[in-house]
Amino acid sequence: MVTHSQTSQTSYPSNCSEAKALGAEIQPVSLPKSQSSAQFKPLAEIVRPTCIDDYFGQSEIVGENCLLRKLILSNNIPSMVLWGPPGCGKTTLASIIAKQCKQSSSANFMTLSAVSVGVKEVKDVIERAKNDQKMFKRKTILFLDEIHRFNKLQQDVFLPHVENGTIILIGATTENPSFSLNSALLSRCRVFVLEKLSLETVTHILHRALKHLNITIVPGGHSLQHEDKRCAQIDEDAVGFIAGICDGDARTALNALQAAIQSQTNLESGKINDTVHITKKVIKDGLEKTHFLYDRKGDQHYNTISAFIKSMRGSDANAALYYLARMLVGGEDPRFIARRLIIFASEDIGIADSQA
Repeated sequence: MVTHSQTSQTSYPSNCSEAKALGAEIQPVSLPKSQSSAQFKPLAEIVRPTCIDDYFGQSEIVGENCLLRKLILSNNIPSMVLWGPPGCGKTTLASIIAKQCKQSSSANFMTLSAVSVGVKEVKDVIERAKNDQKMFKRKTILFLDEIHRFNKLQQDVFLPHVENGTIILIGATTENPSFSLNSALLSRCRVFVLEKLSLETVTHILHRALKHLNITIVPGGHSLQHEDKRCAQIDEDAVGFIAGICDGDARTALNALQAAIQSQTNLESGKINDTVHITKKVIKDGLEKTHFLYDRKGDQHYNTISAFIKSMRGSDANAALYYLARMLVGGEDPRFIARRLIIFASEDIGIADSQA
């Protein structure tokens, strides 16, 4: 399905005191609902930034005087691949580009997901792009999420059209593009690497979401003064706990926050109780286990086992135990770990200790 990106922005008072100062009556917070169901819209979508100035993280590529920031603001978008782990801001960056295109009317911005479409839908977009180029002299930017889900034969459909400028392709992937993308296509695109978000960045994102929802952050174990008690509240250490367990994934952090909010929601009205106080315990109760990034055959698999071996080689017992636990909790096959230990014993220790 081809969709045009749509964005909206709503401003809220930062806390109850500010709202009262403006003469506003404090009302229970209400999260937007889908028109077709009573399900809450994902919080990550509600608070998604709509301009580059509101984008947190990835300062190496979108910070002041960085290339990608200049390209976005000047509407000179090249074909590119955004490579990074889940929840690092790839889709958000694409939505900011879409917003910029809409405001400047410089290009049509089309969005597809490789999970749900095939070559036919891509060809439809290309035909539309050709017509727009002929009739209106307007370029088309195609954002393809999860581009690695297309096999290399399917990726060939983009080659001539990226080459001649019919479309500007923006692909988002969690897989190493050197392995998952066609080399001919990769040579025509600029690769931007997005890093896992830092703890500080995730905390900023959570603070922004809480401000958007008019939920006040208070020191752990304390409540606001009497005149502010009608505000929904969350402990500061609860926010820090969410930021710490998400392993740099902003979407996971926002989902955990939303789960905690929904657990305190009045099911009949669909609104957050105005006296709710979300604590660290509420967050813990809503999570089955700590989230962290790991895979069986991808980069995390090899990076973690490499760190494990290097920790043993450097005689860092604590680090070795940490990476061992990370692999086991992530679901790694214990036989693989055992094989690597045998290899380590023979190659790295060798004749220094024949009993190793």
